[in-house]
Amino acid sequence: MFVLDQFTKWLVAGPLGLTELGQNIHLLPFFDLTRVHNRGISLGLLTAGSENARWLLVAMTAVIAGVVAWWLTREEQRGDQLALGLVLGGALGNIVDRARLGYVFDFLDLHIGEFRPFLVFNVADACISIGVVILILRAFLVREPKPSMTKEPDNA
Repeated sequence: MFVLDQFTKWLVAGPLGLTELGQNIHLLPFFDLTRVHNRGISLGLLTAGSENARWLLVAMTAVIAGVVAWWLTREEQRGDQLALGLVLGGALGNIVDRARLGYVFDFLDLHIGEFRPFLVFNVADACISIGVVILILRAFLVREPKPSMTKEPDNA
């Protein structure tokens, strides 16, 4: 997911030529590529208005990514491993952007006419969101079989 995220950002900024903030490429009636520089975290919260704040966000998200990586190494359920991998790959993609560029490069713009139900986002954001939804759904809907309470007879 990390590689896919970085590849799509390169593709959009390079060969597709989306180089200027606010620049837009209309693709479909409900989908555009629009260059946005996100200096905060989700929903524009905790905007980094200085270099110190930028690096604090890098450090904070790196710690969170580290916790997710630690959890991933200990998780035994394949579905949870997949979800954690999505979250980790997305987090790493956005950390690299913030460290390298000073902002997260967003460009996926879903809309219905002028109505935009989502903020402009990127592949990393989608991975994080999908991974979190999978974790939540699995926590509430997937029940692992309980170990049998009866003791097997000894065949000695």
